[in-house]
Amino acid sequence: MKLLLSTDTIGGVWTYSSELVRALEPHGVEVALACLGAELNEAQRAEVAELENMTLFERPCALEWMHDPWSDVDASGDWLRNIADRFGADLIQLCSYSQAALGWNAPVILVAHSCVYSWWQAVHRDTPPESWREYYQRVRAGVRAADLVVAPSQGMLTALRSHYGEPRRSCVIPNARSPHLFAPRTKLPFIISVGRLWDPAKNIARLARAGAGLPWEVAVAGDTTSPDGCSIQFENVRMLRRLASHTLSAWLGTAGIYALPALYEPFGLSVLEAALSRCPLVLGDIPTLRENWDDAAIFVPPDDESALHDALAHLIADGRLRSRLAGEAFERARAFSPEPMARRYVEAWSALLHSRQTRDTSVAVTSASVDASTISPETAGEVACV
Repeated sequence: MKLLLSTDTIGGVWTYSSELVRALEPHGVEVALACLGAELNEAQRAEVAELENMTLFERPCALEWMHDPWSDVDASGDWLRNIADRFGADLIQLCSYSQAALGWNAPVILVAHSCVYSWWQAVHRDTPPESWREYYQRVRAGVRAADLVVAPSQGMLTALRSHYGEPRRSCVIPNARSPHLFAPRTKLPFIISVGRLWDPAKNIARLARAGAGLPWEVAVAGDTTSPDGCSIQFENVRMLRRLASHTLSAWLGTAGIYALPALYEPFGLSVLEAALSRCPLVLGDIPTLRENWDDAAIFVPPDDESALHDALAHLIADGRLRSRLAGEAFERARAFSPEPMARRYVEAWSALLHSRQTRDTSVAVTSASVDASTISPETAGEVACV
């Protein structure tokens, strides 16, 4: 099976993609990994340098969620189609919604990592202004054109349907992270949070304010400068900025608490990494984080600074609770491993190819998702795409 896989180099989409490519190697899937966005850094190149089932392609460009990106989006779409033709791709899997509507010579899978309209609703409690109208029209066309839409959580799939309409075919396959990359160490008295620090959806500013007066220091790791050049700085916290994977693993391994009071988080790879590091979790009470971590974390309303402060203070004071929550988070995290994720993708792709060969793709379909409360390592990601 030959797969053209487009990826965004700026955020968690890259982490998802590198994990997926690595996990696909035993399945005999050959991947053309097409990187869009910023140029790959040295750490990213090192992550995929030894993968024998992958050919790397790069095109620095604006992405569809950025300001006035459409000339770049159109040009990168032509670039992707050229790669697909030269590579002889059996399947096209895209991270950019609008490019699903280009008219491909192979079945198209669209992975809904996030979207502007659901982000805007969560952060601003409103719909985007008229300036985002072209984005909406292009995303809606892509969702309708794709042969299969995959989301990393039921909450993200529900949001996508509510904003852009029902896809032809859809399913939920949770993201994954390799457990061997993260390991608990001797825990130290500090709180950590990880994410794009410039993104208000991560709600790090509220965490910084809530941390004032706590006996433990708060440390935050991630990019401080947005793609449009705006920088962010927080008071009352240690600014770690963006860390290499091995350095981040060490910080998570020693962190006493992981906190992410997110307003919007379609999956939450940093939460998974913290759980694999046996950090007790304090999370924003939003549907997608509840879906994955219910009964394995403390949840607080993301707009309630006082509740966040109190939850952190209570956890700092109760070592037994920290230990119990860390164990529960770790057990839940084991469910989100790369091999089950890769297996479910291969099964979904095979079903799609078989359907393409034997019946019209307009046949009505059903979709199913994982109930996080019943996840086990053996069943993680086992969803139906019929």
